[in-house]
Amino acid sequence: MQNAETTLAIIRERGKQRKDLEDVYRRLYNPDLYLRAYGRIYRNAGAMTKGATGDTVDGMTMRKIEDTIELLKNERYRWTPVRRTFIPKKNGKLRPLGIPTWTDKLLQEVMRSIMEAYYEPQFSDHSHGFRPERGCHTALRDINISWTGTVWFIEGDIKGCFDNIDHTMLLKIIREKIHDNRFLILLEKLLKAGYLEQWVYRPSLSGTPQGGIISPILANIYLDRLDNFVEKTLIPEFTRGKQKRSKPEYQRLREKIRRLERKGDTENIGPLYDQLHETPSRDHFDPSYRRLRYARYADDFLLGLDGPKEDAEVIKTRLGQFLRDHLKLEMSPEKTLITHAKTERARFLGYEISTVRRPRSPIHGNITLSIPSKVIEEKTARYSSKGKPIHRPELANESDFAIIDRYGGEYRGYVEFYSHARNLTQLQLLRWVMQTSMLKTLALKHNSTILKMARRYADVAHTMDGPIRCYKAVVTRKDKPPLQAQFGGLSLRTRPFKEIEDYIPGQDRRPPRCELLIRLAKAECELCGSKDQVQVHHIRKLADLKRRSKTPPLWKQTMAALRRKTLVVCHYCHTAIHAGRPTRMRNTTIGNGSLESRML
Repeated sequence: MQNAETTLAIIRERGKQRKDLEDVYRRLYNPDLYLRAYGRIYRNAGAMTKGATGDTVDGMTMRKIEDTIELLKNERYRWTPVRRTFIPKKNGKLRPLGIPTWTDKLLQEVMRSIMEAYYEPQFSDHSHGFRPERGCHTALRDINISWTGTVWFIEGDIKGCFDNIDHTMLLKIIREKIHDNRFLILLEKLLKAGYLEQWVYRPSLSGTPQGGIISPILANIYLDRLDNFVEKTLIPEFTRGKQKRSKPEYQRLREKIRRLERKGDTENIGPLYDQLHETPSRDHFDPSYRRLRYARYADDFLLGLDGPKEDAEVIKTRLGQFLRDHLKLEMSPEKTLITHAKTERARFLGYEISTVRRPRSPIHGNITLSIPSKVIEEKTARYSSKGKPIHRPELANESDFAIIDRYGGEYRGYVEFYSHARNLTQLQLLRWVMQTSMLKTLALKHNSTILKMARRYADVAHTMDGPIRCYKAVVTRKDKPPLQAQFGGLSLRTRPFKEIEDYIPGQDRRPPRCELLIRLAKAECELCGSKDQVQVHHIRKLADLKRRSKTPPLWKQTMAALRRKTLVVCHYCHTAIHAGRPTRMRNTTIGNGSLESRML
């Protein structure tokens, strides 16, 4: 049996060569693919959340993998309907979220890894969502570097994309490349498994599985048709000319400067040079020159046109017709806009995008990224009430280290995401609001004042841009480096985009084998040493181990000492943990022998 990486490498090579993929279903018999999938998703927050049944990641065993493979071999695997719940959106509406069972998640991850290995080399370079080594910043980097000269932005958003993907069309697209009926039937059953809403079964007539691990790759396969349409039809049609024609005014100024230089008249040359820098060297309204650019992240896409508005209107109409006729999707009217790049700002991936002509730059229409003012208002509103920073009572029972770490992590996330915005310094307001909220929370915890808390934790962080004030909490540990939590100490200077190295999937960046899988493969209880029905006990977070008790049980002491959210145990010890009974220890006699007592 091939290991997981070898299997995926073979599939990836066929994807690079754009050869059809056959005999996919038999790949699902490989236990190493399931172990790889388990190592990738067991840390997810939803791994401990129950779906329609009580099946969760807790109690994971090799037997579950073997049973799943056996059902697949006999073509008897049945998908469980997902449990549907609703989460609020920013606009006040509710977004449906499906919660599959753990076994379904595991099999979906195996299927996803196979399909990603095959399709990833074939996807468009303009697609950035839900792909390895790609994300929001790679899309923004492409726009920032190569969209110079854009006059009009066409902002596109597909209305309810994940909910309205047509099953027949999706399977037709996949069937063109994957020739394995058993795999396609398994995928079709997944799409039509249905969901439970208020414990009432409802069929799923369209869309990808809500909350399903395989949904993003299915959406990318579906929307790859849109990428191909834009790249092979619209871009060639609206791209012409090598460069814009020269502007006569610019050439006349250049010639006048040359004449003055020949005469030695240096006094009048300076003003002419200033005028030359303010005059474009090319005719930006040259009818023989057009450029169209494109970027997509999931169901949001943006096109940049260097041409007249009439062409932008035509492109918008053509996109709507293609989505409606070929993919049975509709563009959202309120989010699909045509924006003038110089006088207005397009919204894409949380940034505002526009063009400016920088002083003394002959280049027309340099792209600029900025933080929307509405984003600053929304972020500060999370830490304030009636315009004033407030404390967070839900954190009052946490340690000082945890409070500073929570605020510091959230602030660091905002700064890192908007690090390429030209107005990054506007986050100073957010920093002050979050800092005051943090100090008020600490003052509430200690029944003290903001000033005393500020003096206790004030520190200085040394950065590339010099020393910056921050707040830091330190936890000393015996024979180990101290733990540090920091808020602030981050430069708000706009950072340029870094050069991105070419990524070859599966080569040189292969992650090391998951430590949990090594422990599971050892098949030995980490509490008593038994090898009877070894399984993995999971907890949601390490904080669950800190609940006060006079004598913490052995399993809690072990997990707390090792700082692990997983513990490989035998069936007896796992049952005892959930029942609240004492587990066996390593010097306890099991069967006819005894286990040697030793420290873990």
